[in-house]
Amino acid sequence: MQKLPISVLAVDDEETLLHTLTRVLQQHGYYVETAEDGRVAINILQSVPFDIVLLDFMMPNVGGLEVLKFIKEQRLDCEVIMVTAVQDIHTAVECMSLGAFYYITKPYVATDLLALIERACERKRLLIQNRALKRQIAHLALPAGMSGSNKALLEMLELASRSAPTDSPVLIFGASGTGKEVVANFVHINSLRNEMPFLALDSSSHAEMLLEREMFGYEKDAFTDAGNARQGVLEIANGGTILLDQISDMPLTLQPKLLRFLQTGEFCRIGGTKVLKSDVRIISATTKDLRREVASGRFLEELLLRLNQITLVVPSLNERKQDIPVLVDQFLKDQAGTKPPKQLDPEALELLLAYDWPGNVRELENAIQRAAILSDSDVIRVEHFAIPHRTKALRPDPVRRRAGKQRTRKPASPEVLPKSRLKSVLNSVKWDEKRAAKILKINVKDLNGRIEAYQLRKPRTGPKTS
Repeated sequence: MQKLPISVLAVDDEETLLHTLTRVLQQHGYYVETAEDGRVAINILQSVPFDIVLLDFMMPNVGGLEVLKFIKEQRLDCEVIMVTAVQDIHTAVECMSLGAFYYITKPYVATDLLALIERACERKRLLIQNRALKRQIAHLALPAGMSGSNKALLEMLELASRSAPTDSPVLIFGASGTGKEVVANFVHINSLRNEMPFLALDSSSHAEMLLEREMFGYEKDAFTDAGNARQGVLEIANGGTILLDQISDMPLTLQPKLLRFLQTGEFCRIGGTKVLKSDVRIISATTKDLRREVASGRFLEELLLRLNQITLVVPSLNERKQDIPVLVDQFLKDQAGTKPPKQLDPEALELLLAYDWPGNVRELENAIQRAAILSDSDVIRVEHFAIPHRTKALRPDPVRRRAGKQRTRKPASPEVLPKSRLKSVLNSVKWDEKRAAKILKINVKDLNGRIEAYQLRKPRTGPKTS
């Protein structure tokens, strides 16, 4: 595939200079377009991307500074070189402070300008590589609570990372405590907006009027307590991302205003008539099925269609129990800070694996933090956890109960000891069969029989390298 040439927009009100400049640049392999004044340049920049803009400082009507400000306000991905006959250090400083790459005065030698353009191209290449590296690092570093090997989790994170660089609205669905805001932040970090604000607004924790104020802002004297004008999150987060948490609880009367903003990017503050614009990406989150909310008349169908261009479903912790050992290790390291992390007793891990976790990852994290505080040694044990009695581990094993008076215990069926639970315990004790059998309260022979029945294999460890 043939590489596209570097594109240059040359802006100058001197026609002869433009002609000469075009010829020189084309001879050196650049693609060149020209504009005879700032107004024409802005019109071209709105429809055609360029790598480099050569911009004359002094032009009638719309000057070079105005064009430079437009380029930076619109965050156009190009490097700007200011060109002028005025050799004034204050002018140079002003241009550089507004974001120009460099400044050159007329008359200039063609080789000097070509060298400057090459330096600007190299800077642009480095910026692109840096942005790509940031996205790659953010993708590799999974957010807190999202570590693990669960297939549904990994598929959700893959879709999140693929959709992140776009501006498509994202709808995140999941039970309370699964980490919906963490996923939203993950999307923002991996997006092109990651250096701009990320703000969250909970639709369920505000009364209708207060929620509207928080979202759209208000003008002075818009209501009794409005002593001063105030920006809403749509204004404050301009260029960034907004998470609308519990979007299903947004009042029905407020939904049309949000819909209009999604359609036009425009809104008015409460009590104001001036139309404002904001460029924000909307991510919404909910614990409810919005299709049912639409069917019941509590949510606008058109708003749902706008919000769920990309839908991410966060699995519950009960659906990804194989990830609990990994999450426990992570939370213990976070709890320890710079100190060595505490260790979890195998029986305590077995207790955590058996629990249902209705509060999901948030409940697990809280349980680990509490247990780490209560433990006055380097080991966290069963007694340090306040697990409710509905824990499955506290229920008697029906097989062992039937065989209670027999000296030789019969192996429990696979339904009593699921494959995921057996594998998690084996991994937690590094496949020490005696320790695993003790935790599971079966003999080693029974354990080996279950390992064979489930066709489990001890992970191979490669040779150590010096």
